[in-house]
Amino acid sequence: MSPISLSETATSAWTSFRTGNWCERIDVPEFIQLNFSGYEGDESFLEGPSPRTQALLEQMKELLRAEQAAGGVLDIDTTCATGVNAHAPGFMNKEQEVIYGLQTDAPLKRAVNPYGGLRMAVGSCEAYGREFAPELVEIFTKYRRTHNEGVFRAYDKDVLAARKCGIVTGLPDAYGRGRIIGDYRRVALYGTAALIAAKKADHTALGVEVPTGERIQLLEEISDQVDALNDLTAMAAAYGDDISRPAQNAREAVQWVYYAYLGAVKQQNGAAMSLGRVSTFLDIYIQRDLDQGLLSEVDAQELIDQFVMKLRLTRQLRTPEYDELFAGDPTWVTESIAGVSEDGRHMVTQTSYRFLHTLYNLEPSPEPNLTVLWSQQLPENFKRYCARVSIETGSIQYENDDLMRPRFGHDCSIACCVSAMTVGKQMQFFGARANLAKLLLMALNGGKDEVSGIQVAPVSAPVGDGPLDFGECMNRWVQYLDWLARTYVKAMNIIHFMHDKYAYESLQLALHDSEIERLIAYGVAGLSVLADSFSAIKYATVTPIRDERGIITDFKVEGEFPCFGNDDDRVDQIAVDILRHFKDTISKYPTYRNARPTVSVLTITSNVVYGKKTGSTPDGRKKGEPFAPGANPMHQRDLLGAIASMNSVAKLPYECCLDGISNTSSYTPHALGPDLPTRIENLVSLLDGYFAQQGHHLNVNVYDAEMLRDAMDKPEQYPNLTIRVSGYAVNFHRLTRAQQEEVISRTFHEGL
Repeated sequence: MSPISLSETATSAWTSFRTGNWCERIDVPEFIQLNFSGYEGDESFLEGPSPRTQALLEQMKELLRAEQAAGGVLDIDTTCATGVNAHAPGFMNKEQEVIYGLQTDAPLKRAVNPYGGLRMAVGSCEAYGREFAPELVEIFTKYRRTHNEGVFRAYDKDVLAARKCGIVTGLPDAYGRGRIIGDYRRVALYGTAALIAAKKADHTALGVEVPTGERIQLLEEISDQVDALNDLTAMAAAYGDDISRPAQNAREAVQWVYYAYLGAVKQQNGAAMSLGRVSTFLDIYIQRDLDQGLLSEVDAQELIDQFVMKLRLTRQLRTPEYDELFAGDPTWVTESIAGVSEDGRHMVTQTSYRFLHTLYNLEPSPEPNLTVLWSQQLPENFKRYCARVSIETGSIQYENDDLMRPRFGHDCSIACCVSAMTVGKQMQFFGARANLAKLLLMALNGGKDEVSGIQVAPVSAPVGDGPLDFGECMNRWVQYLDWLARTYVKAMNIIHFMHDKYAYESLQLALHDSEIERLIAYGVAGLSVLADSFSAIKYATVTPIRDERGIITDFKVEGEFPCFGNDDDRVDQIAVDILRHFKDTISKYPTYRNARPTVSVLTITSNVVYGKKTGSTPDGRKKGEPFAPGANPMHQRDLLGAIASMNSVAKLPYECCLDGISNTSSYTPHALGPDLPTRIENLVSLLDGYFAQQGHHLNVNVYDAEMLRDAMDKPEQYPNLTIRVSGYAVNFHRLTRAQQEEVISRTFHEGL
């Protein structure tokens, strides 16, 4: 909590706010706790879009249609590398806008970011018919090393082999790592002048002692952070706003927060550029202006509608190959809503409702990734409204605030899809995921890749002929897990060292405390495939089938075995043991900057890509078939209804997986009841029950598979169809055909 110094003029922005330590030190959470007003009522106060918002919405729809017609990318500025002030101010229609700011000088024009990797930047331009500026190629070849080049100079043969065969996929070694949430609220509450002064004071205090290498690195980073705050101030000034001072009113509070976020996405192309937890903070300013007669409810909703509209226009330039892993062009502008304070008060405000109401005023959309922090203590009116929005739009997700709050505090927020961290005090080194099911096949084949036949992992004798033995197979998998963990940690340490060196997020980290805790996230894929495979080996008879190379390429499965997703401890405990083994093994190895290891069970849409890279498995899944997403049971194997499926996932231990456990649950409409009021009540009961059992995350889809098939064939008739896929939402028409088919093949529960 850095000390601040503000002029009397600046502190006049705080008139009528309850004072506290936040007035003397940077402490946004205390400001919120002292000043927010919880709301117990229902949604009846909400207003529709203002005329200005309606005009902008029609313009945005035309832009989105043009973008889709152009193949997914409307325009690219190939002439300059992205940066906070790389482009002149941009507007959609200045006369109609109350919230200003675009990433470039025109809506949906994308910027190039060669800092992460030149080849990805060049390839992205070529994929959409543009030529990357030759002078930039020269700069980033002769004079400026990229993060990607640094990474590949340090990778060893194990990492390269693991990456190539797909046992570790999606490493952020060519694009921004993301999973860093700047405390964008600080700009509104304090202004950049106070934040700069606090950073300079930190630099002075840290420089007193003779510095070590790590301290020298931090001193340089703080100086970079000061530069970034100056750049942000200049960017806002180009739009006519002075963000060096605190926001004076609600419009400025929303605008200042957005400028801070906009500067971050101008500077970085992180895999997940989450917004944080701003709705309750902004409600304080909006309520003050409402009380003073400076705003009407239409005005208040207009501010939030236009803010969200700008967030929906956030774009990063990616390659088509990236989209195979992260389908639908997501940016994960995750906003965390509601939750409970540490003093026991719920944090639902009228602005919590206003954010969700944008899904009606602006029509359903996957972005921003609206995430409700669910608690048993939330008001029933709000719970019912959330359930209604889920059923009618498919555009929100839920995370267990009662599970996360004791570990991350009441100012925790979600990065990307399911990853909790304390805003402004923690960041995360993100790192894709490891293919645990493929590791079993590699262990059975003596370290060889079952697809290519190439020796990837250490050599051992392949498993013998005849039925597989559970104990032997588990021992083999555990032994090879040590190799995988060591290789994965090496890759992660290299990636994040090079990212700090060549693509440092100076603006996002300027909106953190100067000394922060770092988390490092290791993901797993194929959990339910592996659990079912071990279950088949243990409870049925599984005999390997070899090809002419002697490689096991298939299995003969005789007899029945329990499958994950049916509330059966025989197989559910196997899944729990797998996660404990992985967490314990990955935690043995040292991490860059002493980051604390966490684990996630989250695949995004890469469950399809992982399936393509994995041979047939002992559970009966065939080569190339998709995995289940996240922690989900395999498709059509959770046969006992939604509650049994959720019970299995709720057993997975959150203490091993603090990076998150993603569960995507799909229902046919009649499964929840015959009419909307009944469906709302039943969905609220499901959410309460699941989270009471320590479930962590839940996506909710209420669709009919036949409707999705129709949307697959007639996308023009479903332009706003939004579906939760695995920790995030996507416009259904933006998925590839293979990804659409995988979604449709999932279990759609027809009963609870």
